[in-house]
Amino acid sequence: MRKKITVVGAGNVGATTAHWLVTREIADVVLIDIVEGVPQGKALDLREATPIAGSDVAVTGANDYAATANSDIVIITAGLARKPGMSRDDLLKKNHEIISACVEQAVARSPNAILILVTNPLDAMAQAAYKLSKFSRNRVIGMAGVLDSARFAAFIAMELDVSVENVNAFVLGGHGDTMVPLPRYTTVAGIPITELMDAATIEKLVQRTRQGGAEIVGLLKTGSAFYAPSAAAVQMAEAILKDKKQILPCAAYLEGEYGIHGVFVGVPCKLGARGIEDVIQVKLTADEQAALNKSADSVRQLVQVIGV
Repeated sequence: MRKKITVVGAGNVGATTAHWLVTREIADVVLIDIVEGVPQGKALDLREATPIAGSDVAVTGANDYAATANSDIVIITAGLARKPGMSRDDLLKKNHEIISACVEQAVARSPNAILILVTNPLDAMAQAAYKLSKFSRNRVIGMAGVLDSARFAAFIAMELDVSVENVNAFVLGGHGDTMVPLPRYTTVAGIPITELMDAATIEKLVQRTRQGGAEIVGLLKTGSAFYAPSAAAVQMAEAILKDKKQILPCAAYLEGEYGIHGVFVGVPCKLGARGIEDVIQVKLTADEQAALNKSADSVRQLVQVIGV
């Protein structure tokens, strides 16, 4: 029997997530949204593309969560997108309401699923989903570090004019302005970027990574990024369904790792069939640890506002 993934939200991020899942033939897909006709239409369009893609998966669109029953993974993308000038924090309360409704419906029908959160503010929404679902912490994961690391890697490859396949980028912390890119753990063909670029160039790329989402929002004028965020969520889902034991940077609920307790923060995680199977701890300098603590504190402020 094929695996089943539900994608909650049929907007740009959700529909593109479904597209990546279908073209990579990862699982049957259910696309769900509150707007009548939209998930059904996009799902049918994707289903009609499967003969061309050579992908034998089923794609279903629905407004009712009954169609999502017994999903192996639920990827939640539903929520309001940022507009120019809007911070992630501005989205907090409204998206918390949306996420709460989605999680309640999804977990009631798929009690054994693994949740992947994409909605912003990412870390706070993951914490809300964790508390509401009452799932074990390994089964609620925030998509943040994969996206932020991909952005950092893309900027490095562009700067050095090398293949993106040569770049392994390392980003810790919350998904936002307080994220913590780690240049000394970031390599090109195994060579630390600190040996390939001067400090000023590295800092330029770090700052561009921190502002990666805002840069795209500013260019699009209406809407926000969706290709890279959806690709990141799909990479995580594939690692889980194929039990890859792949180490990817994800937002995880920490219980003492890196000296941080009771909050979702981006850290390297081993993803496999059980979701987060291990949190990988690396040695940080005093400055790096201080930056990570600051990032965790910013998440704490958000979760206090919504009471989770």
